[in-house]
Amino acid sequence: MEYAKKFRDALEAVHREGRYRIFADLKRRRGAFPAAEHFKADQQHHPITVWCSNDYLGMGQHPAVIAAMHEAIDSVGAGSGGTRNISGTGHYHVELEAELADLHGKEAALLFTSAYVANDATLSTLTQLLPGLVIFSDEKNHASMIAGIRHGGGPKRIFRHNDLADLEAKLKEYDRATPKLIAFESVYSMDGHFAPVTPICDLAEKYGALTYLDEVHAVGLYGPRGGGIAERDGVMDRVDIINGTLAKGFGVMGGYIAASRDCCDAIRSYASGFIFTTSLAPALAAGALASIRHLETSVIERARLHERAQTLKRRLSEAGLPLVGNPSHIVPVTVGDPVHCKAVTDALLDRYAIYVQPINYPTVPRGTERIRLTPSPVHTNAQMDHLVHALSELWEACPLAKGETVRLAAE
Repeated sequence: MEYAKKFRDALEAVHREGRYRIFADLKRRRGAFPAAEHFKADQQHHPITVWCSNDYLGMGQHPAVIAAMHEAIDSVGAGSGGTRNISGTGHYHVELEAELADLHGKEAALLFTSAYVANDATLSTLTQLLPGLVIFSDEKNHASMIAGIRHGGGPKRIFRHNDLADLEAKLKEYDRATPKLIAFESVYSMDGHFAPVTPICDLAEKYGALTYLDEVHAVGLYGPRGGGIAERDGVMDRVDIINGTLAKGFGVMGGYIAASRDCCDAIRSYASGFIFTTSLAPALAAGALASIRHLETSVIERARLHERAQTLKRRLSEAGLPLVGNPSHIVPVTVGDPVHCKAVTDALLDRYAIYVQPINYPTVPRGTERIRLTPSPVHTNAQMDHLVHALSELWEACPLAKGETVRLAAE
């Protein structure tokens, strides 16, 4: 076996498709979000504006969050010291789980190192805990949910995206006594769609299914206290298991589930992804706790975020750009080709000092490549003017927009 050649061939295939990913080397400026420094190969660095961060509310820069993290480091040091089972359960973890349970109106919560791990570990373990479990999964579910369902190895049914009729037709095929779980997201991050959470809960009750809701792109951003779409819609009590992140709306790092005490305890006791992983650093838990507590009482950040998102959508639409319409805070603009998508984002960075990452396969289906803009409460009107102007110039020069096939040069 020519191992090195196999690696080269795999990389060459990604290059040929135009979807090879290059990471931008960034250094955010504390207190000046969305400003950052972009480091190039020659180590020269240049000021840029970030337009694609998942730190949706800028809470990673919030003084209360930073102060809490400093206090935790000064108090207990850097690392957690082990897995949760072996010396790695600190008081910050206990407080944070209690706060998350309260946020979602659940008996308990369980921390993981990321929401990806939380989805993977929980969904795969549920299949172990509930023999014969059939999982009904929305076709646009995140890769972490797909991975967890696959790792569980049990039967699964994929229903059309947000299609209640298709979901019900598939549920009807099984006896009510068959254990069932409906896995879906509240906000689909690439298109910005909302799930019909209440009608899905109705179907779950009608056919005796559990509900598993990924609120990763909604926690902190929706609901009176930032509990997500289920809180906004008044149905948190009807969702059995909620998955969330501490790395987006809350601006830090980590993931969790919130559910009944027995469910969380069973996952804690059986899930390898929880048992055998070093727990979150205390400073991360402390920062996330401060962020959640702030957003439970402050509505300013949420209100400003939604105003900025709606304003940007209006501006892009007025400029004739191919905006993907949706009701959420996500602002996707379709390109439809991986080579052009990268050319557009390279030009934005090199010519206009605007950082937007191209979104290509496998994150989105081939032919739907896009840029995904995420306005925050602190993006200014002037920064928005510059972005819309830059995109308008690039689209005017873009051969793809004119039906041609010539690549757009980055210079």
